[in-house]
Amino acid sequence: MRARTAGWMLAAGLIAAAPAQAGPEWPAKPVKLLVGFPPGQATDAVARLLAERLSARLNQPVIVENRPGQGGSIALAALAKAAPDGYTMMLSATASLVSNPHLYRSTGYDTLRDFEPVGLVADLPMVLVANAAQPFSDVASLREYAQRHPGALNFSSSGNGTLSHLGMVMLEREAKLQLTHIPYQGSAKAMTDMIAGNVAIGLDTVAVTLPHIQSGRLKALAVGASQRLPMLPDTPTFAEAGYPGFQANPWLGMLFPKGTPQPVVRRMNQEIRDAVATPALAQSLKAIGAFARVDTPEEFSQLLRQEYRSWGELVQLSGSRVD
Repeated sequence: MRARTAGWMLAAGLIAAAPAQAGPEWPAKPVKLLVGFPPGQATDAVARLLAERLSARLNQPVIVENRPGQGGSIALAALAKAAPDGYTMMLSATASLVSNPHLYRSTGYDTLRDFEPVGLVADLPMVLVANAAQPFSDVASLREYAQRHPGALNFSSSGNGTLSHLGMVMLEREAKLQLTHIPYQGSAKAMTDMIAGNVAIGLDTVAVTLPHIQSGRLKALAVGASQRLPMLPDTPTFAEAGYPGFQANPWLGMLFPKGTPQPVVRRMNQEIRDAVATPALAQSLKAIGAFARVDTPEEFSQLLRQEYRSWGELVQLSGSRVD
């Protein structure tokens, strides 16, 4: 009798210790999609486009919940503490995962330990732009001008430690330039001052820069993607401009909390892949400066490790720190 009782207790303990598994009924209720930025910004816009498609595919509402603050890190900290049951996920921007942990004294999460990477959703490539009156029109002539006027050429960013800042730090390193950084609170003011001629150059996303390029108030010098962009076919990539190691190609990726059952992770990855493969969603993404990009959970995990290291090195090189 005692042996039978002991066996029952051992079985119960093993069941209790076993990780939760996704039942065939998942999802049986609405799924929450966290976004670390306010409504209207690019990450939010992509999340809402994706949520609409996923709701139809999963036969359950996918509800976008905005938790802005600390460059997306407040929402990621909440995700790290969420139950790993498949009902809370997050669409995260690059900086929140790979540069913020090096920039902020505390974020409340460990990028490489606290999440289950699901996969990438889209790229938000950046463009190097200049005020239309500047005497250079490509990276080579920019480099020549900057080397003849060390420290005199200034660049804008959307804030200290942001990717628009760190991308320019990367350019300084790759092209051996000495530039002067002018940080702003957000992209809008940075673009306004560049158009006015108060700042010479800057690096920001297609969504931010394209209207000003098309109006002729700014000129595009290079794009940070791995290939030319369809809306800027005459603008070379940095690789074509002679800097193959330079890429300023932020992405948006989906994650669950650590411990979420792998069947749920795999199912969501497939649903995202199928959703962004549709021409309608791909076109909607392109309209807001985003380009569909999908991969496997393993590929996304590898990318996180690589970019956590490389962007961390740039934060250190920039000297940026936020308490």
